[in-house]
Amino acid sequence: MHFASDNSGPVHPKVMQAMVAANEGYAMPYGADALMTEVRARIREIFEAPEAAVYLVATGTAANALALATLCQPFQTVFCSPVAHIHEDECNAPEFYSGGAKLTLVGDGDKMTPEVLAAAIAIEESRGVHGPQRGPVSITNVTERGTVYSAAEVAALASVAKGYGLPVHLDGARFANALVATGASPAEMTWKAGVDAVSFGGTKNGLMGVEAVILFDPAKAWEFELRRKRGAHLFSKHRFLSAQMLAYLEDGLWLETARAANAAQARLSEGLRAVPGVAYLYPPQANMAFAAWSRRAHRRLHEAGAQYYLWESELEGDDPEEMLAARMVTDWAVSDADIDRFVALVAG
Repeated sequence: MHFASDNSGPVHPKVMQAMVAANEGYAMPYGADALMTEVRARIREIFEAPEAAVYLVATGTAANALALATLCQPFQTVFCSPVAHIHEDECNAPEFYSGGAKLTLVGDGDKMTPEVLAAAIAIEESRGVHGPQRGPVSITNVTERGTVYSAAEVAALASVAKGYGLPVHLDGARFANALVATGASPAEMTWKAGVDAVSFGGTKNGLMGVEAVILFDPAKAWEFELRRKRGAHLFSKHRFLSAQMLAYLEDGLWLETARAANAAQARLSEGLRAVPGVAYLYPPQANMAFAAWSRRAHRRLHEAGAQYYLWESELEGDDPEEMLAARMVTDWAVSDADIDRFVALVAG
């Protein structure tokens, strides 16, 4: 019953097999391996973007920070949700890698709206040389609260950004989960909607540790390469990143694992909604959900070894019926039996 994070799940066996196969013999370093050539061609095909520049790094923080630094000057600000990963969970890495660009938080929820984004952008560049200049808009899909932007919603936000001449970055740590939830194509969710750069996630969806950065404007490629090297994220034995990503993309494995993770969350949600007293905080639309139930039920779960995060709540307390919130994330490998056992323990 492990629902703490999709980072916690196992690596898919096909990916492990690809890693073992990549270990045979010799391969050129620093991204000059033959596998990377295949990865680049496959991503360009999947995204219908034959000119896109494609690079691999080992972490989502590196992907986001390096991509944003490539799109942003040190005297600019990045517009993002107040719960965006780049704000809450990356220890100021975007600010560090960009040389000091700041973040401007838009709205008060996980999803920005065009109206609120436009108002936030309009406020900046109002103090001349004394204030931050307008910079990229960063959208997270799936959001940090488990909701999903449709392709149309992404396009609406990008349209606002483009109206001010600003680039758009998409934090797609769970991009595959968003894609299968909406039924959109990779192109429809990104460059066709006005996105300039994508952090294309894999680690949360069955890989050992690799993310792709896709720049739809190849003119930005050399700058990204320099920033990646200077930022110490250019791997010498790069073939092991390439092998993971290639296995991920072959035969649609990345969509298969995302569908499995989303389906697991749907099963969990269906079960919990049938339990009296359970209340959802946000509509679960992909593989992450937030719900609340009694402290008594949380204690049963913890005693049984269930792993998940209490959300702004404490297990310790005198009132066994007090409602405590939880964050639950499902990955591709979770079993129906574990989901059903979890639900049964909540029900008591």
